[in-house]
Amino acid sequence: MRELGVIELREKIKAGEIRSVDITQEYIQAIKQSKTNAIIEIFADAIEQAQEIDKKIQQGYTGKLAGVPIIIKDNILVEGKHASAGSLFLKDYIAQYTSTVAQKLLDEGAVILARANMDEFAMGSGTEHSAYFKTYNPLDTTRVPGGSSGGSAAAVIENLCAAALGTDTGGSIRQPSSYCGVVGMKPTYGRVSRYGVVAFASSLDQVGPITKNVQDNALLLEVLSGTDIHDETTARNQVIDFSSRIGKSLQGLKVGIVQSVDAMVQGLDVESHYEKMKEFLQQHGATLVDVQIPHLQLVLPAYYIIAPAEAASNLARFDGVKYTSRSQSAQTLNEIYTLSRTEFFGDEVKRRIMLGNYVLSSGYFDAYYNKARSVQAQLREEYIKAFQSCDVILMPTAKGEAYKIGGKANPLDAYKEDIFTVSANIAGLPAISIPFGVGNHKLPIGMQFLAPHFEEKTLYQVASYVEKHKEDIHGV
Repeated sequence: MRELGVIELREKIKAGEIRSVDITQEYIQAIKQSKTNAIIEIFADAIEQAQEIDKKIQQGYTGKLAGVPIIIKDNILVEGKHASAGSLFLKDYIAQYTSTVAQKLLDEGAVILARANMDEFAMGSGTEHSAYFKTYNPLDTTRVPGGSSGGSAAAVIENLCAAALGTDTGGSIRQPSSYCGVVGMKPTYGRVSRYGVVAFASSLDQVGPITKNVQDNALLLEVLSGTDIHDETTARNQVIDFSSRIGKSLQGLKVGIVQSVDAMVQGLDVESHYEKMKEFLQQHGATLVDVQIPHLQLVLPAYYIIAPAEAASNLARFDGVKYTSRSQSAQTLNEIYTLSRTEFFGDEVKRRIMLGNYVLSSGYFDAYYNKARSVQAQLREEYIKAFQSCDVILMPTAKGEAYKIGGKANPLDAYKEDIFTVSANIAGLPAISIPFGVGNHKLPIGMQFLAPHFEEKTLYQVASYVEKHKEDIHGV
């Protein structure tokens, strides 16, 4: 039963073929036996949650996720439970309230099973920067699962849960989904509430689902979406019908091909899959349309100015004084600040805080931060213009298969892994990664589609069609 997705499992629980408590126990046992370090903590009340849902189901309860065990990333709060964002700074922090996304899961009858490992404060591409331990890709334990939602993606492909939640600031849902061979959705900025989610870069962060198939993903996003009075950045008057186009053909669909992306993929491991996807789309009724995103080559440097700047601001609250860990060596207030941050922030977080403070500092604010925000505004307009001539845009998710653990020791090499994912965050667009074959090492390759703001239903249409028919292509 552990290999089942959300909808299949929900229906079996509803039909009485299995109880929620039984499948929850199976997942817990699997987590305990797992060697991949995908999970930081199994929640102590998981069995109790499942027992309560079983009782409600017997009384006729029909929640959209009734009895389905789901894992959440370690930066998503649930009242009374630990949430550390993968950092020693929050090792002992117990959430005082429940995030909107977690509450929505609970409201639909899900069992929140555990918290997944992640790069500290979501800063990383391989889940190698967790303060606790590295997470290994279940498909090849010598390789990373991706990051920063690597624990969530690894848990899904290893069948440690029916689905998981991640967060995506520059590709942190889509890239691990590509590396692990699962479906990952980064929704439109403002589609899903960020209330109760530990912030990295507030203008870029979004929560999204990681699932075993497209239909499950659409269902979860329907549950998660909506206006939230606790988050003023959530969009008003949302229309949520993500499943309405699933199963429809690609006939007449216009797929944008960015010429600069064509140039960027040349020589990369993902190149052949990218070309096969273009052939597949044409063979199944879609029309390929050349589009221009003139400033796309600037997206990575713009991202690595904006994101660290916002991170430096958000992480200023971690000072050793209030709800965080505190250095035992500190004697004065200044020492509390300095020694606590020295001891409890990891190297990657320190690196980004330093970079963020630099670009925000007097004399450099205009030269770097304001210029990056100008590029962000330009990119957003370029995407809007491009979507006037196409319905979706195709890109690879990553450069290729998952890389070796320790293989990106140079931070710049790790940052370059985000080359195809960050533009969706910079422009606030929805984007989905779906598995599309395997590479030279027999590990998954992901393809990515981007759509106009709030057009997730179009992404699900394309993704579901590719998912159903991709076996038509030789070698995929």
